[in-house]
Formats: sequence, structure tokens, C-alpha cells
Amino acid sequence: MRFTLRQLEVFLATARLENLSRAAQTLSLSQSAASDSLRELEHQFDLQLFDRVGKRLQLNDNGRLVLAQAEALLSRAQELEDTLRQHQGIGALKVGATLSIGNALCIPLIQQYRQHYPDSPISLEIANTERISQMVAGFELDVGMIEGEINNPALDIRRWREDHLQIFCAPTHPLAAKAELSDDDLRGHGWILRETGSGTRQTFDRVMHDLLPYLHLELELQHNEAIIQAVAAGMGLGCLSTLSLTPHLVRGNLVILTAPRREFRRSLYLITHRQKYRSAALGHWLALCQGLAS
Repeated sequence: MRFTLRQLEVFLATARLENLSRAAQTLSLSQSAASDSLRELEHQFDLQLFDRVGKRLQLNDNGRLVLAQAEALLSRAQELEDTLRQHQGIGALKVGATLSIGNALCIPLIQQYRQHYPDSPISLEIANTERISQMVAGFELDVGMIEGEINNPALDIRRWREDHLQIFCAPTHPLAAKAELSDDDLRGHGWILRETGSGTRQTFDRVMHDLLPYLHLELELQHNEAIIQAVAAGMGLGCLSTLSLTPHLVRGNLVILTAPRREFRRSLYLITHRQKYRSAALGHWLALCQGLAS
């Protein structure tokens, strides 16, 4: 064989970080060792894998062609190493989830996973739909659990379970006692919303598309809890998943509002890369998710 697994590790880390120095650091290598490894890989096959622009190394067409196969090969090698080391066919798992899913659903899933495989390393990355999708597409995560709809031919996107958003306010808000909200009510008060790129914001914009030019955006925040606290303080209306709101509704510091003409139902999705090697760890995680689908 004319290449080594170390060469593939350097190639993949460089492709992900677009910087050889940072790639070397993540692999605990000197920059010269990483540079020699990448140079030798390209030299052996007389093939340039990156376009070099200053200090950035961007994958070219050749690099993109071999990226998925290199990642799959290293995943299998890692699982074999885990099997030899732990005497079982389960390896490490890297999970990504959006805020609502990560905070409300992932911890029970991780608990179940660890009960069956206590020695299997598992990590959880929390970010918005756009970022999680990018990380799965770039092989930085094994699986993503997202709220928004995406269109990426490299990803296998499976409808997982249903969810819906709810408009809410503080008990002291002028609309708190109103049975149903009109469009004038929605236009007449400030909003505190998630950022563009989140699945929650995507759903909100879709449902409220005809009113968007007339809505007053008070704040745009990246964290559900920050939005909840701002709304509870009377700073405006919010719109988040029931998954995030339920604990606060029990405590009585939020009020759910009804807008009959607005349907906020949506689907949650599981995403994996189409060329991702399906390890035992990934297969078990997906099975746990399906058990939580209802």
C-alpha cells in the first residue's frame, strides 16, 4: 500500500481546518512532520489535493474526490482499533444537535447509550441547523439532529419526529390575557427571536412570511434560554419549540399565546453523510433515536 493512515489523518485534518499548522496541533504533530506527510501523499500519486492560497489550503477537485473515501477508511480503522483495544465492536461517536433538541432530548439518549456501552466515547456538539449540517457534510460529526429543512445532496436526511413552535410572553405582557392574537397584535409588539441559520428562525420566517416586513425585531439571540429570560422580563414576544418551553410553563413564568391563522408545526430530522461508514456506534445511536420518534 502506497499511503499510510497517518497521511490520511493529516489530509483530513487539513481539509477540515484549511490550515496545516492547526491540523498538526490537533494530531499532536510538529508542523514539519505534518507538512512532510501531506507532501509525500501528494508526491506518491503525483496528485495535488489542495489549492494553496496564502496560509489557507483549500480542497481542489482532486481532494474533494477522495475526501469521503479517506474519511470512511479512517472510520473503519478507528473502529478496528477500538475493537482490538476494548474487545467489543463499538467505537467512538460524535453527535451534533440543535439547541432545542440537544437540551431536551439528547441527554436521555446519551444516558441510554452509555448504559449499553459505558466505555464508548461520545461527544455532543450544540449549534444551529446550518452549522450542524456543515459539520456532518464535512465529516466532523457522525450524525446530526436538526430542526430546520436543508437541501444538501451529500447528506442522507430522514424525517425523525414532529415538533411545533409556540408564541409566548410574560404574564405581565399586554397580550397575556388575550384569547387569540390577530395580525395587528403580531405586528404591534416587539419580538425576540433566534438568529438566521437556526431551524427555529427558519420555521418562524416561513409561517410569518406575509408579516415579516412589518414585525419589529427587538433582539436576535443565539440561545433559547436567553430568549426565554428576555421574554419573561417583559421585553417582547418570543417563539420557540415546545421542547424548550415546557419546564418554564410548569413554573408559570411564561404564557402561551394562540394565533389561529398561524400553523407552527414542523419536523425534526436525522442527518448523516451518504458516504459515511455506518459504524456499530452510529447504528446503535440511530436505533435509540428511532425509539424516541413518537
